Amino acid sequence: MKNHYKIICDQCGKEFWRENKQQYRKDRYKHIFCSRKCQSLSRTMAITKSCAWCKKNVTRTQAELNKIKRKSQNIFCNNSCAANYNNTHKTTGTRVSKLERYFASELVKMYPDLEFHFNRKDAINSELDIYIPEFKLAFELNGIFHYEPIYGKKKLSQIENNDKRKFQACIDNNIELCIIDSSGFTYFKPKKADKYLEIVTDIIDMKLFKKELNPN
Repeated sequence: MKNHYKIICDQCGKEFWRENKQQYRKDRYKHIFCSRKCQSLSRTMAITKSCAWCKKNVTRTQAELNKIKRKSQNIFCNNSCAANYNNTHKTTGTRVSKLERYFASELVKMYPDLEFHFNRKDAINSELDIYIPEFKLAFELNGIFHYEPIYGKKKLSQIENNDKRKFQACIDNNIELCIIDSSGFTYFKPKKADKYLEIVTDIIDMKLFKKELNPN
């Protein structure tokens, strides 16, 4: 089968072969099928499943589900649900403290209708511990490394300069940045963490209350 490529049908999952030039055509379409029958079925067959985040019913074609299964076992009703799920289940890519993980798991349960971005750089091109796009509100949990030279004065100076740049970037982007001094948090206990979590929830509740008073 020289100059041929093995492809999987997005509808039935069957493997089939295509010539080289036909393989390149695949990138021009959302799905590829082994036959016109599968192509036709993909337009008519709809399956309802639960969103992995909010549990609402989501209707997808079999072709769409097959494509999803090759990447992940989860489906979502929108990008917001996908972002919230991926952020709270992320295991690689950033150094996240136990306190930050605890905040991420608790906040999405307490405020299921709010979109949270945890440890992402999309708002100011620099990582923010917590960012709520709807309110343009961000939180930074600054541990002891932000205040004392645990790894030397040079490292502390670098951290301080980065904090200043981050603060200025938030101002430039009209983002309200709340800095929480968590340097006293030396070991993780939920009861201890709740003291810091309450600071965040009080501010969020205030924003929600103002939104209710002025919905427009």
